[in-house]
Amino acid sequence: MELKELIKFELKNWGKLEKIFFPLILFATVIISFLIKDDKIALVSALCGMSYTILAGKGKISCYFIGMIGTFCYSYIAFINGFYGNLCLYMLYYFPMEIVGIYKWRKHLKPENREVKKSRLSNKERIIYSLIAIIISISLSIILKLFNGITPYIDGTVTTLSVIGQLLTVKRCVEQWYVWFIVNLLSLIMWIFAYINDSNCFATIIMWAVYVVLSIYFLQTWQKELKQN
Repeated sequence: MELKELIKFELKNWGKLEKIFFPLILFATVIISFLIKDDKIALVSALCGMSYTILAGKGKISCYFIGMIGTFCYSYIAFINGFYGNLCLYMLYYFPMEIVGIYKWRKHLKPENREVKKSRLSNKERIIYSLIAIIISISLSIILKLFNGITPYIDGTVTTLSVIGQLLTVKRCVEQWYVWFIVNLLSLIMWIFAYINDSNCFATIIMWAVYVVLSIYFLQTWQKELKQN
């Protein structure tokens, strides 16, 4: 597939507001980052992260390719800021799962617009995932506290829910957006705390704030599509 045709498919089925609002978010992030002289790796991480979320929300398989770049950048800034749970999450889980996501999503693309087909969990599966999340979050938070990690309880909860969220993303489940909303909100708090403690990562704060909004938006759009189907 030629590049022009690929871009055409990736932008297919986007609303007029989406075509304006999504690029505007990225452009505003760049401007703000340069004005405050933010870390450039944090900026690249933010742009890739937001692009990944937007494309994943639209059900586009290209999200995983951009996500890989963002994974490496975010892992670096997580390391220098002492968020070791996030570091392990991105390098040891997100990166391999992005490869798995490409393979899995390719099997479930709609031929007319190359968007992934959406699904949902059963009530039994929701209960199981919730119990697993609670048990692992508490255990991991205790471990991170022993290693003197910054904000261990938030970091442990975010790491656990992110693992589950990425799994639900690969499984194409609408419930992922509930999980991502919690992850994004807690991560926003975590990075605000880091910024207050002199971390040069304002672009990362913008990224997580945008994630919070996008998780709400795509939860509504996925639910609407599933209801129509």
